Amino acid sequence: MTTTAATDADDAEDSGAHPLFARALLAMGLTELHPRIRRFPDATRTAAEAAAAIGCELSQICKSLVFAADQEPVLVLMDGASRVDVDRVRAELGAERVTRARPDVVRETTGYAIGGVPPFGHRTRTRVLADRSLLAHDVVWAAAGTPHTVFPMAPGDLVAHAGATLVDVRERTS
Repeated sequence: MTTTAATDADDAEDSGAHPLFARALLAMGLTELHPRIRRFPDATRTAAEAAAAIGCELSQICKSLVFAADQEPVLVLMDGASRVDVDRVRAELGAERVTRARPDVVRETTGYAIGGVPPFGHRTRTRVLADRSLLAHDVVWAAAGTPHTVFPMAPGDLVAHAGATLVDVRERTS
């Protein structure tokens, strides 16, 4: 490891991000995110908790939600103010059945616990859908692998780094 790589690895560990996510940032060349990762003493496990801690709009939170589409994990990135419409996800994927993934499946697939799943940097590669509502902001905040850490990113960059397909899968309000 070169001195710069060693410094980047140290910065990643100091950021408070989950080590798996910190290594993913390093591998993806996203080391500029390390100093922007924010750690909070209280959990930011829910979108509402994260928005309150950051001081941003609820819709500026990017939720990373794992579903099972015909028993295959799929990650859905959704703004914090909206809910995922599983029927729309099912139609988008051409699946027969879509359900929320069990916590053990989330951890096994992503490497992270529910409440800290980042939009990319997972243990295994899964299909990723990103709701277009995320693009309504200049910056969104997402989990950095723990329930206590978040990072900011332009939504277009986040979608690109996640390898996501842009879709319309949020619940429609009356």
